[in-house]
Amino acid sequence: MQITQLRNATVLLEFTPAEGRPVGLLVDPMLAPRGSLPALRYLGAGRQRNPIVELPAGTDALLQRVTHALITHCQRGHFDHLDRVGKRFLRERQIPVLCMPRDAGYLAQRGLQVHPLAGPGRQPLVLGGHITPIPCVHGTGWVGRLMEHGHGYLLELPGEPSVYLAGDTMLTPTVRDCLARLQPDVAVLPAGGARFDLGAEILMDAADMAEAAQHTRGAIVVNHLEALDHCPTTRTAVRQRALDGGWAHRLWVPEDGECREYQAVTAQVAM
Repeated sequence: MQITQLRNATVLLEFTPAEGRPVGLLVDPMLAPRGSLPALRYLGAGRQRNPIVELPAGTDALLQRVTHALITHCQRGHFDHLDRVGKRFLRERQIPVLCMPRDAGYLAQRGLQVHPLAGPGRQPLVLGGHITPIPCVHGTGWVGRLMEHGHGYLLELPGEPSVYLAGDTMLTPTVRDCLARLQPDVAVLPAGGARFDLGAEILMDAADMAEAAQHTRGAIVVNHLEALDHCPTTRTAVRQRALDGGWAHRLWVPEDGECREYQAVTAQVAM
């Protein structure tokens, strides 16, 4: 399995089945140019329109390898996981889009080729193998009631490392259980520490990555960093936590455009 970090939560997972054509699974496409989307903070000097960085060089070539898409959540204004440009790309290419039933009608109304999952529980995946939706909690308290919580996913494809795509979530008992009990070979976790002008954090941060690392023996890939104006956590902060905690050998904090391969079962990294 090859993972390419595009920007924020947008990643491309590429699998090479023993039989059949290669699979390019695009997760949560936010493809808009820098500064073309609204700000998510309104107070203070740091306010910026989003995204605050451009897509990396080579993105167009990467998108040519997309065969399927996977959406963690997309309603209630979550343009950072599916924006207008991302919808247009999926619609024009007629990319099969995997999602939870809650999002199926919303996406179909926008002309996307929707393949809804069966709901919660481990189930067969159209790509082969299995997929298990893992509920997200995208904030607590009053701000949590305003959020779209969505799902992460555990993917288990034959001959490939199992990979947990956490989606936008706090470090909940459900997330801890997924890491500790299911022991994914690779966990892709968001660490932006996102928060609005009022209310508590709505996303994991660097400290949560350190705790998550205690629950899993697998590799950890950290993203949702340095792309949106309401995500203050830096790549440097996450890497330092890992060095201090002795788990840096299991961590990858990719720059936008970087890719890395992971092997089945042991999740050993092929640089």
